[in-house]
Amino acid sequence: MSRELLRIIDANYNRAKEAVRVAEDISRFYFADSRLTSRFKRLRHDLTKALLVFKLPYKNLVEARNSAEDVGRRGLIRDKKRPGWKDLLVSNLKRAEEASRVLEEVSKMAEPSRAAAFQRIRFRLYELEKESLRKF
Repeated sequence: MSRELLRIIDANYNRAKEAVRVAEDISRFYFADSRLTSRFKRLRHDLTKALLVFKLPYKNLVEARNSAEDVGRRGLIRDKKRPGWKDLLVSNLKRAEEASRVLEEVSKMAEPSRAAAFQRIRFRLYELEKESLRKF
């Protein structure tokens, strides 16, 4: 697997996990909904399982990481307004959905049989988004 492909997988795996964790914590602490929290937690763990099935050690992903020279790192945070709970939830769920789509697409290059796992995760995110937004 090329270093570039490893970097894309690493960045999007981290992005998806972090975003799902934000949604999980909103479900846990703001909604106080144990069932929804559990579903986000399960999804977060399933992301890890989907990644671990790749035939590469996690160490290789970390070694391919080059945060210091990442051309996208210097992106400015344009929206300076303070988000509300709904804004925070939606933006993180969208981030997770986008990252899972990237993982789905690049896994076709790395290990085509893994694409379906990331597609299932993406569709579960869509359902969790719908369920979560009903809370507002």
